[in-house]
Amino acid sequence: MPDTQQTMDKMAEEIFELYRLIAIARSRQPSGAQDLSEGEFLALDVLAKEAPLTIGDVQKRIGVVPAQMSRIVRSLEVNRGKGFLSCEINQQDRRRVNVKMTGDGKQAYKDYRTNRLSSMRAVLEALVPEDRIEFMRMLLCIREAFSERLNIDTNPKK
Repeated sequence: MPDTQQTMDKMAEEIFELYRLIAIARSRQPSGAQDLSEGEFLALDVLAKEAPLTIGDVQKRIGVVPAQMSRIVRSLEVNRGKGFLSCEINQQDRRRVNVKMTGDGKQAYKDYRTNRLSSMRAVLEALVPEDRIEFMRMLLCIREAFSERLNIDTNPKK
């Protein structure tokens, strides 16, 4: 199949359709500790890898505007009566605020991640082993291309 504009458009549509289906699957998950918005999860994900960070550092890493970051932090501070984040004044620059996950935040992050990975694993199990290998090869190439385009390190600390 030659890489014509029409072919590339069709491939982009298929990726978008997959994203849409994942969003639908996510919206059908039962509420619970792993019930985080995308922005909340991304903020916790950044903090799971490196903390404490300033609110501005988290904002830059997840690519949201300051007002949106404020809403994310506020939501995570009071999530279902449990604070998923703690905030404190940065000792080097008292105009900045450091954030880090609380124990409840770490558990919510772990639950969310475990739930999502379980859903993806179930879908992958429907593929034959050869297709899983080929899919993984292509997925790594696509991930690398996205990471380069967004200037994001593809090998974050775990």
